[in-house]
Amino acid sequence: MNNLENGTNEPIIICEDIHKWYDDFHVLKGITTSFQKGEKAVICGPSGSGKSTFIRTINRLEEHQQGKIIVEGIELTNDLRNINRIRQEVGMVFQQFNLFPHLTNLQNITLGPIRVRKMTKSEAKSEALALLERMDIADQAEKYPSEISGGQQQRVAIARALAMEPKIMLFDEPTSALDPEMITEVLDVMRELAHSGMTMLVVTHEMGFAREVADRILFFDEGMIVEDAAPADFFDNPQHERTKLFISQTLQH
Repeated sequence: MNNLENGTNEPIIICEDIHKWYDDFHVLKGITTSFQKGEKAVICGPSGSGKSTFIRTINRLEEHQQGKIIVEGIELTNDLRNINRIRQEVGMVFQQFNLFPHLTNLQNITLGPIRVRKMTKSEAKSEALALLERMDIADQAEKYPSEISGGQQQRVAIARALAMEPKIMLFDEPTSALDPEMITEVLDVMRELAHSGMTMLVVTHEMGFAREVADRILFFDEGMIVEDAAPADFFDNPQHERTKLFISQTLQH
């Protein structure tokens, strides 16, 4: 029985002393934190600080070498059954949209539900169309990814992740590859998702979004969590010099 069914307040994600190396480079240095169901956490920090690696360990796109990660009561180990179970609970949206270019936007969204959730084609199609409507791009269903803008492609990618009915959504710098005018449309979709109660971990440099939507902001530097605070405290009363410098540099842009 997982924690959603038994009604306990056990965190939906637990990370204990997570270490990760790339050869000699120690990219994650003892990350210990947890996230509650429905929580919106923004993870920020300079390039190379380990933030993207960290969220990629939560669905085993990156393997941690030491420590313990538990998602929905299931520990992430080398057991492929556990990895597959967790990936069905955890949706991921990447910086580069990772859509299949030879499939229409609609087919990109229906593929997973048909193959993994064993939905009928008609069920999957009606769900996908509803998601495209929610993303405000219902009219792009039959187009291919190359025929729509980057902002629209990212919204298709979000719809594709949601089609698997995940309990948790991970976003790895979802707006960093977009032109400025397209960033807002993707952030608007993410705001709507946040208000719907989805558990979200978002790696982003969009500090306005962080201040408005996040319950918590975690600041990573050199593979460690330097600051972990509510947005008001993070922006108005940061405890660490490194955080103060990052905020001052980020808010200048």
